[in-house]
Amino acid sequence: MSAKDSDARSASLEKNAVDSVVEEVSVKPDLAYGGEDTLPPPPDLTPEQQKALYRKIDLRLMPILTLMYLCSFLDRGNIGNAKLQGLLTQLHLTGNKYNIALTMYFVPYCLFECPANLVLKKFRPSRWLPGITLLWGLIMTLMGLVKTYPQLVGTRIALGIAEAGLFPGVVYYLTLWYPRHMIQFRVGMFFGGATLAGAFSGLLAFGISFMSGTAGLLGWSWIFIIEGLATVVVGVISFFILVDFPHTATFLTPEERAYVIHRKKYDNSSVGEEEHFELRHIWETLLDWQVWLHILVYMSVIAPLYGISLFLPSIINGFGFTTAISQLLTVPPYVFATITLLIWAVWSDRIKKRYPFVLAGLCFILVGFAINIADVPIGAKYFGTFLVVAGSYAGFPGVVAWLGNNLAGHYKRGVGMALHIGIGNFAGAIASNIYRSQDAPRYILGHGIELMFVGIGFIVVPIVVLSYKRINAQRDALVSEANEKGIRYSPEELRRMGDRAPDFRYTL
Repeated sequence: MSAKDSDARSASLEKNAVDSVVEEVSVKPDLAYGGEDTLPPPPDLTPEQQKALYRKIDLRLMPILTLMYLCSFLDRGNIGNAKLQGLLTQLHLTGNKYNIALTMYFVPYCLFECPANLVLKKFRPSRWLPGITLLWGLIMTLMGLVKTYPQLVGTRIALGIAEAGLFPGVVYYLTLWYPRHMIQFRVGMFFGGATLAGAFSGLLAFGISFMSGTAGLLGWSWIFIIEGLATVVVGVISFFILVDFPHTATFLTPEERAYVIHRKKYDNSSVGEEEHFELRHIWETLLDWQVWLHILVYMSVIAPLYGISLFLPSIINGFGFTTAISQLLTVPPYVFATITLLIWAVWSDRIKKRYPFVLAGLCFILVGFAINIADVPIGAKYFGTFLVVAGSYAGFPGVVAWLGNNLAGHYKRGVGMALHIGIGNFAGAIASNIYRSQDAPRYILGHGIELMFVGIGFIVVPIVVLSYKRINAQRDALVSEANEKGIRYSPEELRRMGDRAPDFRYTL
């Protein structure tokens, strides 16, 4: 290849769309991928056999992953229920101390997500993910024994560090198993655990509140202890269920493993993805425009999600209900959100588009917060909480799956998704501080800031969609031009280019 061709290859196709010389590989590459060289040739499966195979994988992976994330979200959000069960009075959380305790969880949680994803493959998913689950379960249990405000803050920081690796790790892990247009349903099933956690949290808090006074501990302590011990049990069980990668999955036959790897290899490329780590993967990710725009999209949904998760009991309590009734009334919005989430996830994978459901979620959130910020009857405000919970929880899997679909290369995707989730979750830290006790019961400041985040989403999502459409059209034209000129890239070069390769198309 000439020096001119080499320069064009290394440059961004987006910036050099007219001058770049690209090519569509016309011969089947012989580069090994995902351990396929240790397996027999992939079989030809009928659509029914394909469904049966992925159902088999689902049954092995999804229940335990969903249970782990249910515990994760339950453990980080149950402080909202504990607040109503004596936490504030016993630990003397006056002023903004409660909000600071919430915030201190998010700082290490955001900072440690990217390093956690980089070590996931090194330490093996079947050991890393159960290990951190066991660790944060122990921390959660011990949180029920704290006696002072500094101890609460310290355990919240430790909880953030321990939980940091789960969500980005699992989403990245799923992208190693499933083709990109099957991923949102799986992320939806997995994230449905968080939605169910919202429902369970209210029910558990209601039941556990009757233990208040047992062994000299108030209800808030028992919420932390019992839910923490449940997480420890789930962590131990997951050691015996989780597997590492498709090519080492003993619950599949060698032929089934070969098919899964073959399907992933040609999922978004004609040659498969890079699997090894190089420092350039970090720099390429940091300089990728789509990562930073997607972080803004993420923030526009995650801020309302965390805001409603952490403060829904307090918001409903402000409607005038008793503590026990407030806990129970948090359940129906989460049940509605779970149903909405699964419907949208299936629909999105079927039409192979993400943005319509992200926009739909933003619309739900907009209407829900607009109702709650207005001076309207309590019934209308409660209906608004249904829209906020459903919009944020059902829209979120699409946000995560969208960027995951559009990053190529194992480590670039791992780093990109960790940055996406890690930096994006700082919006959760903001959401932890906008619902102040002095603003009850209408919380005009909190709802108003949430509406600001939604506005950011309505600006950025169309920009991302139009950019993807433009780049996809440019690549179609460039491939046609390259074919006419007989220009060729080697499989190694196309793998190195990743999502900048001429045969890669962005998912909308």
